[in-house]
Amino acid sequence: MPIITAQDLAGRLDGHLDHCPPDRVISEVKPLEEAGACSVSFLANPKYAAKAKGSAAGLIFADATADLGDLPVLRVKHPYWAFAQAIGWLHPEPAPEWGDAPVHPTAVAGPGCRIAPGATVGARTVLGKGCVVHPGAHIGDDCVLGDGCELFPGAVLYRRTRLGNRVVVHANSVVGSDGYGYVLVEGRHAKIPQVGWVELGDDVEIGACVCIDRGVLGPTRIGTGTKIDNQVQVGHNVQVGNHCLLVSQTGISGSTKLGDFVTLAGKVGVVGHIEIGSRSVVGGNSVVAKSLPEGSFVTGFPARPHREWTEAQAALNRLPRLMKQLRKG
Repeated sequence: MPIITAQDLAGRLDGHLDHCPPDRVISEVKPLEEAGACSVSFLANPKYAAKAKGSAAGLIFADATADLGDLPVLRVKHPYWAFAQAIGWLHPEPAPEWGDAPVHPTAVAGPGCRIAPGATVGARTVLGKGCVVHPGAHIGDDCVLGDGCELFPGAVLYRRTRLGNRVVVHANSVVGSDGYGYVLVEGRHAKIPQVGWVELGDDVEIGACVCIDRGVLGPTRIGTGTKIDNQVQVGHNVQVGNHCLLVSQTGISGSTKLGDFVTLAGKVGVVGHIEIGSRSVVGGNSVVAKSLPEGSFVTGFPARPHREWTEAQAALNRLPRLMKQLRKG
């Protein structure tokens, strides 16, 4: 892992240091709540100032207006863009390690595994007992699969993906692709590197044409026993609990958390950075725009308690008749 000093970062980012020794070693990028003495993090939104003041980060990117007391700060014009660049410097994406054979010589397949012609398995990847990899499936470098997993044709696992036991990934699904992360800098959308991974628990089943993005820094997680229908999108750093049901064409935005036994019916949309409590049900074609407590049953746009939504719809259906009566006077 690369190592950079605080002064190196200041020079690269055209910033200046406050309350930080220039020779402080920085070796990783972390969120504020996870950062340690060798970590750099960032504060771009003032509403997270309290979290920043409680952080143990060795260095925090912030703009000239941020009041962080005597915390070690690197003052920069665009803290979020500085954070994105630091990810690229401190967590560079390794080049793929292709071998001459479809299965890399450093990969390990457990007893009873069947790897079809046309499938590929990357360096240092480990497959548990009895895994089945169909033609055209690809498993990237440094992946770990438990026992009894099955990947159907065209399924793709990006590097560092981790599967529990008996996980099924159907055709043309992609697990571990880059999350949708960009920052607007000087009139252009600059990419935020995505260097995390995806973890799928035991007995997870992924339908066809599903996309699950890896986290920015840490994991995107799908809990034990969760079943995902075809054409579902799960954004970066999403945490899905155990035994959830995600039905076709549902989309979950980044950093949202689902409890256990949550059901999202077809074409549900969920905004980012919210929580949906355990055993909640969201009806089809609904949009969840705020956090929901445990045991919620909501429908509509924006989603609200189901009975309230149905009453509102019934009233809306009566509106033309009521307007007609009003016009008659």
